[in-house]
Amino acid sequence: MSHGTGRPSSALLTDKYELTMVQAALRSGAAQRRTVFELFARRLPDGRRYGVVAGTGRFLEQLRDFRFGEEELGFLADHDVVDAATIDWLADFSFRGSIHGYAEGEVYFPHSPLLTVEATFAEAVVLETLALSTLNFDTAIASAASRMTAAAGGRPCIDMGSRRTHEQAAVAAARAAVIAGFTATSNLEAGRRYGLPTVGTAAHAFTLLHDTEPDAFRAQVDSLGTDTTLLLDTYDVPTALRTAVDVAGHELAGVRLDSGDLLAQAHEVRAELNALGATETGITVTSDLDEFAIAALAAAPVDAYGVGTRLVTGSGAPTASLVYKLVRRTDDAGQWHNVAKRSAGSKSSIGGRKRAYRILDEGGAAAEELIVVGDGQEPPEEQRYRRLQIPLVVDGEVVPEHIGSQGVAAAAERHAAARAELPAEALRLQRGEAAIPTRFAGA
Repeated sequence: MSHGTGRPSSALLTDKYELTMVQAALRSGAAQRRTVFELFARRLPDGRRYGVVAGTGRFLEQLRDFRFGEEELGFLADHDVVDAATIDWLADFSFRGSIHGYAEGEVYFPHSPLLTVEATFAEAVVLETLALSTLNFDTAIASAASRMTAAAGGRPCIDMGSRRTHEQAAVAAARAAVIAGFTATSNLEAGRRYGLPTVGTAAHAFTLLHDTEPDAFRAQVDSLGTDTTLLLDTYDVPTALRTAVDVAGHELAGVRLDSGDLLAQAHEVRAELNALGATETGITVTSDLDEFAIAALAAAPVDAYGVGTRLVTGSGAPTASLVYKLVRRTDDAGQWHNVAKRSAGSKSSIGGRKRAYRILDEGGAAAEELIVVGDGQEPPEEQRYRRLQIPLVVDGEVVPEHIGSQGVAAAAERHAAARAELPAEALRLQRGEAAIPTRFAGA
C-alpha cells in the first residue's frame, strides 16, 4: 500500500516477533519507556581488516514509508498476528525519535556504533529487522567492493551482478558498490533511482544470433557507433580481435574478454591491438572476478574490470554480522539505566550509549577507534580526531541530504577519504586483524 505517497509501505518488511514484543510491552506498560538501541558488529567478517558502512540511505528512505495502512493492518488482523489494541497503536505509528550514526561510506571496526536509535521501546524495536536487513546486505557488498577497488589500483570497476541475485538486491548491490568506488553499473533501475552511471553493450547471444561474427560486429557498430565494446571470446579471440578492428577501425572504444586465461590473453590482445594501430582501444575483463583475481591482473594491460557473481553473492561479500541491541532504557520513574546482554561466549554486549571517534596520528592516518561509553570525556583537544556520528533522523524527520542520488555521491566521496586515511596494512588481502584497534573509555 502506498499510504498516500505513491510509494509502497515498508512496514511488513519485518519479523513477527517485533510486533508481538510491541503487543506485550503495550500490555505491561513498558512500551513507552525511553530507550537507546545500537546497531554494530562484534567482529569484522573473516579476512577483512575494515568494513564499509552502506545501506544507511536506503534504510532512511524505507523509514519514511514505514507506515501501517489499511492493507497492512488488514493482514495483521486477518492472520491474528497481534491483538486489536496493538493494531490500533500501529495504525497511528510514525517514528518520532532520533537516529545518529556513522555517515554512509565511512569505514568501521568491531563495536563501532553504526546506528544509535533513541525513541520509545515500541518505536525503536519495530525498526530492528528493517535496519539489520538493509545494512547487513549493503555493508557486506560495500566491504567487498572496497577491497576490489583498492586492488584495482585506480582502474575502473563496473558492477555486472544483476543476473546473479534477487532483482531488488541487484539495485541495492549496485548502489553499495558505487559507494565503495565502483564507477558504473549495468543495472538500469539503480541508474534511475540513484543517478548511477550505467554501461552495457552486448553478450555472446548477440554474436550467436548472426550468421557470422563480422555480421554481429557490424550490426553493433552500425547501431551504437565505435564508442562501444566488442566481445571477443565467442569463438576465437585472435580472429575476433582482427575482425573487430577491421569493422570498427582504430576508433573502437573497447574489447571485452570473458573467459580463459585473462592474464595471458590481455597481454596478447594488447600487443595485437597496438600492432593493428588501435592503441587507444581499451580492454575490459570479466569472468567471476574478485579482489584476488583483480590483484593478480595488476601487471596486465587491463583498462577496466567487470565484476558480478563475486560481488553480489556470499562468496565475495561475506555477511557483515551486524546486530541491533538495547543498551539503555528508563524505568517507570523516568530514571535511565544501562543494560547489556550478559550471555557467555561472544554474544555479550556493552551497556550504555556510545560516542565514537577516529583517533589520528601526527601524519593524519587513522590510529585508533575510540568508543566513549556514557558520560565519558571527549578526546583531549591536543589529540587529532574525527567525530564519527552525525544526525540522520531528528525528532522523526529524516535529514534529506542522506537519501537519493545526493546521498550516494556524498557517501562515495566520504569512503574514498576514509579509506585513504587508513594505514597501508588495511589494504592487504591476506588474513589479518582489524587495521586499527578499538578502545573503550568510560565503560
